[in-house]
Amino acid sequence: MRKIIICFLTIFLTMPVHALSVINDTETEKLLHKIITPVAVAADIPENRLKIHIVNDDDFNAFVSGGEDVFVYTGLLTRIKNTNALQAVIAHELGHTIGGHMAQMSARMEAELKRTLIIQALGIGLMVAGGNPSLGAGVLAGTGGIAQQSMLSFSRDEERVADDFAVDLMVRANINPNGLITVFEQMQNITGAAEAKINKNRTNHPLTGERLKNTREKISQIKHNDKYKKYNDNEYELVRAKLIGYLYNEQQILDKYPYRITDQAALYARAIGNMRGGALVAARDATQDLIQRNKKNPYYYELLGDIEYQMGHYDDAVRAYEHALELDEKAPQIQTALALVLAERGKPDDNTRGIELCKTALLTEPTPLAYWVLAKLYDDGREYWALAEFYNMNGDKKKARTFAKRALDKLNPDTPEYIKSQDILDNIAQRY
Repeated sequence: MRKIIICFLTIFLTMPVHALSVINDTETEKLLHKIITPVAVAADIPENRLKIHIVNDDDFNAFVSGGEDVFVYTGLLTRIKNTNALQAVIAHELGHTIGGHMAQMSARMEAELKRTLIIQALGIGLMVAGGNPSLGAGVLAGTGGIAQQSMLSFSRDEERVADDFAVDLMVRANINPNGLITVFEQMQNITGAAEAKINKNRTNHPLTGERLKNTREKISQIKHNDKYKKYNDNEYELVRAKLIGYLYNEQQILDKYPYRITDQAALYARAIGNMRGGALVAARDATQDLIQRNKKNPYYYELLGDIEYQMGHYDDAVRAYEHALELDEKAPQIQTALALVLAERGKPDDNTRGIELCKTALLTEPTPLAYWVLAKLYDDGREYWALAEFYNMNGDKKKARTFAKRALDKLNPDTPEYIKSQDILDNIAQRY
């Protein structure tokens, strides 16, 4: 049971639409909201409607869905050089939204599909009519390439437009647009040799060198501004270190943060790596060092709570988590972690406090783990409802149905949990 705390950062939710594994982490989410919100507001997205999702994928990537859902890949977060460059990537993706490219792409795909079907019908007709079979087969085999080439050309054009929009958005948000140059320079370092061998007409993005040239020209036309808002990259470096500590193996962590580096980011990554590897004393020592360096960072206390929990020191873990929540009252992940420790410690009033914490966390950010912990805290029939919610969020409809039915058998019809259990059954019935 204690080992589950190791995975607190990496509790993954399967998103049915995108089939993505999404990470829940309060520290990372809050930082991303802080640095992405100005760009989103510049794109006319209300701050309260912006939703940021952290995708557990090593690709150097991000995308926007529906105009308000921003998906940022861990591969981007662990590699991108600074806050400004990350803002540039998001500005580019929002540029697609402003340009209406998703809707245009959908319409273009429909048009290309119709075009392809007409050409396919011509090819089949030639074969059936007794004409040259090889001619018909050739037309049929070539249709996919014709549509693909048209779509690639469309996509390249839209990427160029999105790059221009990105520059405009960053200027509007009072953010230095040179972050986009930083991104393209970094991409060129990563892919430059490979791109030299690519046919530019066979890729859905303009080549990086071309994008870099176009962006430099675009920025050179903008009136110089020496008062762009500056962002502190230290917070970003800590988030990068946290992700690396949780997602990389021991050797990769040490390659990135060797022992000769003793700044807070390096200590953070190594402490997390030691915790994951079972070197709990070393992890605790490093975390206490971090706390001495910055006693106002709630996430250092969160990590200390994780470590103390794994060591079986429930009281110490509770104190660490409580201290973290004093510094950050709206931290659903820490609230859930504390609730889990209280559920296992079992002192008087621990269950009551744990239930309050889970309910508060669920109001801020519903996660399967919060429901799972809530199921451990209830023992009056509501645990079946909580498990139904847990399995429903994880996409296991069979178990969600089973526990929802158990909840209906145990609970009074006028309770909120009974009604919610019935809603789960109704929604499952409608979908399947």
